[in-house]
Amino acid sequence: MKIAFLGPEASFTSLAAGQVFPTDELIPKYSIRDCFLAVKNGECEKAVVPLENSIEGTVSMTLDYLYDFKGIFIETEIVMPISHQLMVHPQHHDFAKILSHPQALAQCFHFLEENYRGVPRQDYHSTSASAKYISEHPEEKTAAIANHYAAKLYGLKILNENIQDFEQNHTKFIAISLANNHLKLGFEKKSEKTSLLITLPEDHAGGLHQVLSVFAWRKMNLSKIESRTLKKNLGNYFFFINVASEWDPIHSVNAVEELKSIGAEVDFLGHYDEYLLNG
Repeated sequence: MKIAFLGPEASFTSLAAGQVFPTDELIPKYSIRDCFLAVKNGECEKAVVPLENSIEGTVSMTLDYLYDFKGIFIETEIVMPISHQLMVHPQHHDFAKILSHPQALAQCFHFLEENYRGVPRQDYHSTSASAKYISEHPEEKTAAIANHYAAKLYGLKILNENIQDFEQNHTKFIAISLANNHLKLGFEKKSEKTSLLITLPEDHAGGLHQVLSVFAWRKMNLSKIESRTLKKNLGNYFFFINVASEWDPIHSVNAVEELKSIGAEVDFLGHYDEYLLNG
């Protein structure tokens, strides 16, 4: 089975995908969108992409593509501890620029401000890609923020270890596919949840209250509610909602029907388990 992931090799998504699918063929992709496309066009059966970080919050692009790519489901959610290292080409001891994924740069913001204030920071499409870049461009005095495996793979020298601003730094990844599967894994199970995308018919007073009331009177616990703009007009949003615990075949289905009856568009993204991985 082919599994797409946000690459290249040695990205945090690569490490997560390797633990979940150790015997399958892992296919690195340049962007999160490319991962969704690989699943949608049938190139890969599944894909692993980042969803949320404990420091920087939701990966907005992933939410947007869950909305844009209709018919894609979440099979499982996996949580992995994240540790960042600052690394350079072994020919250098200093650097004039820091390169990494914007999430990694944000997760290390205070460390960089205290230790390398004034050194320009540049966004790159993944942490491992930034490590690969500086390994291939020794003429550029550039540092990268990535993981230990990336430093080893690309032959880089680590200057500072564990530079994330908070020790308890975790990222949630999701495995997506065209099949509405409930994937069971052999890791520590943290929770069980259901994800929905809800779009209100129009922006009006009390609209969100109507939606939340559907769940409230049924005593359905919502563990996450997040809005994202539809990128059409100001005030137009869709909502990503997680319903905690089991997906009851009666109450849950009736809740969706009630949401539709008030004019809301509801996309069922799947009922799945959340697991804790090794770092």
